[in-house]
Amino acid sequence: MRNLIQTAGMAALVLAGVLTTVPASGQIVLFAQGGRSQKYSNSLAPYVVSPQGVVDRMLELADLRPGETLYDLGSGDGRVLITAVQRFHAKAIGVELSEKLVQSTNDRIQRLGLQSMARVIHGDLMDLDLSSADVVTMYLMTDTNEKLRPNLERYLKAGSRVVSHDYPVPGWQAKHVERALDGEKHVIYVYLLPQAKK
Repeated sequence: MRNLIQTAGMAALVLAGVLTTVPASGQIVLFAQGGRSQKYSNSLAPYVVSPQGVVDRMLELADLRPGETLYDLGSGDGRVLITAVQRFHAKAIGVELSEKLVQSTNDRIQRLGLQSMARVIHGDLMDLDLSSADVVTMYLMTDTNEKLRPNLERYLKAGSRVVSHDYPVPGWQAKHVERALDGEKHVIYVYLLPQAKK
């Protein structure tokens, strides 16, 4: 993901060590193939990798089953997607704003021969149709989770599970909260849909 830094009328996008200047309007302009530009709304979450042990436990707690579809919101280096396919035999779709991470993760998926089961979409989390998801995983921030909540409630079907690393979804009641240890303390929140809207 990315971290937005405001500077004198401009904003800088720090993304996996790459600095890109963006307008202070709060819109990121990305240039797609063919020279067309596409605007994506900012999502204020830094790119931080989940330890593999936490990823494994998130998917175990999600009760991810073979043939189900997982969406990873802010898929980063793709480790959630690859684990979902290789260990749980699920289909996996990542959504990521960074073109660099989208390309590198899709390349890795291709090298592993998993392209029929996993892929990463270059897009904005706020504009995402999640109606085909059985499980949604995310490692964002509490305020971002709150912004995403209406979309999750709108699209996710009954029985879908949402698993969040470290940050709760405000207004939702977790089915399970687990504190995991992987060199550091981590918290995993598991939610079952539908949630009562507040």
